[in-house]
Amino acid sequence: MKYLVMVQGTQADYDAMRGKPSARSPAWTEAQLKAMYLYMGAISDDLAESGELVDAQGLAEPARTRLVTRGKDGETVIADGPYGETEQLVAGYWVVDCASLERVTEIAERVTRCPGPEGLTEYPVVIRPIMDGAGDIGAE
Repeated sequence: MKYLVMVQGTQADYDAMRGKPSARSPAWTEAQLKAMYLYMGAISDDLAESGELVDAQGLAEPARTRLVTRGKDGETVIADGPYGETEQLVAGYWVVDCASLERVTEIAERVTRCPGPEGLTEYPVVIRPIMDGAGDIGAE
């Protein structure tokens, strides 16, 4: 079964990676950033080697996000970032094809051990099954 494994972050987290700390996000050193990228890259490499990796990407900061919604009058409303520090968005993801929920949970648990600066806000890693078709709606 295919799963989407998502890591989350805020604009403050992206700013901290560029050396601009906030109350919620300590500044990252160059060595810490390198360690984080190497760690995440190793996960992707291992998943590619096992044949479980379908896709993996880091996403641009929330400040580069655009929301498109319908207003009360039915007109399109377009809003560009940045968003508040507390708004968590998907920061990156893996699409994996795994034998079981237990296996993808092992992968997510490994992601939670990613290195970073002391005091870093730890967000949950979200696992979502990818539906194969309309028959998956409501399936357990």
